[in-house]
Amino acid sequence: MNVEYTGRHYDVSPAIRKEVETGLNKIRKILGDRFETKVILTVEKHRHKAEITINPPNGPIVGMAQAHDMVSAVNDALDHLHSQALKYKTKWLSKKRKAVKKFNGRGANENIETELGLAESATVSVTVHKFPSVAKTTEVHLVRSADSVAMRPMTLEEAIKEAHFRDRDVFIFRDPKGKLMVLHRTRDGKMELIEAP
Repeated sequence: MNVEYTGRHYDVSPAIRKEVETGLNKIRKILGDRFETKVILTVEKHRHKAEITINPPNGPIVGMAQAHDMVSAVNDALDHLHSQALKYKTKWLSKKRKAVKKFNGRGANENIETELGLAESATVSVTVHKFPSVAKTTEVHLVRSADSVAMRPMTLEEAIKEAHFRDRDVFIFRDPKGKLMVLHRTRDGKMELIEAP
């Protein structure tokens, strides 16, 4: 990895070089080793600026930061560069690539006719649905559950909450007037109210 340092009104110390190189090692794990780095460190009126530019194959990525001391400016610039590198990598990976068709020796018109089904005609038998010749009977297993029946009268809102709490598809209750009601959860998840006569 080639790193070029430039100091404007600032002498680049070995501690700063080490800080930059450890940060660039994290970025190297994301993008690989194929990039050059330029680091520009500037001091202007008690402001410390760090600008780190890397050049991967598809364009430069720049991380810039400004702080009261150079170490925090370099760390902020490296954090910015790290997030930019992650965006670069995910953008590169998410691009859709078109499949390249190989030449199979036929002309272009033959390929189009074959794909459209104009050149050949073939009959394909397809079974849409087949019912069994003899219907299988299954034994009915009855399980008694007192969890689906409310013992006290309740309003519709209370019954809906209770059915959700008990995780029941069918819930039987009486309203405050004593009328028998059945809540039923349909396949699409909606609750259906059935009033018994």
